[in-house]
Amino acid sequence: MIENARVLFKSRPIGWVDASHFEIVAAPMADPGDGEVLVRNIFMSLDPYMRGRMRDEARYTAGFTLGEVLDGGGVGEIVVSNVDQFSAGDLVTGRLGWENFTVTTADLLNKVDGNVGSLSHYLGVLGMPSMTAWVGMRNIGQAKEGEAVYVSAASGAVGQVAGQIAKLQGCYVVG
Repeated sequence: MIENARVLFKSRPIGWVDASHFEIVAAPMADPGDGEVLVRNIFMSLDPYMRGRMRDEARYTAGFTLGEVLDGGGVGEIVVSNVDQFSAGDLVTGRLGWENFTVTTADLLNKVDGNVGSLSHYLGVLGMPSMTAWVGMRNIGQAKEGEAVYVSAASGAVGQVAGQIAKLQGCYVVG
């Protein structure tokens, strides 16, 4: 039997997050049921919004549950598929558990081709941070050539892409 290393959310931090808030456990690897796939996780994203998910309060996205596996954006390879849209060997991105293997449904995954250099790019420049920057700059901010754009967190995952988008739009950018 193959064991699955899993990271559980052990306690809610007050102040800084450290290793005492997590627990690594070994559990039997689950078999996917009908309509599910088994994904071998390759890359996991650790993003600032996750700190908010550790609090016990209302927010725009579901919080982490004590005693459960944490989750976040990930890239993995389908190991077993019980759905038509994915086959073993397909590379995917989506919400995956902080564990070696995740059983999930196909609707939570997107197939990727893997021809972009590192698969980690699907969590960064091709992932949620860049999509956030794109929507913010193109759909909401609608920066136009010649305008000045100030990016308050220009060194972060979203901010550095927002600055580049503004620059490509012909804007004067300050970060």
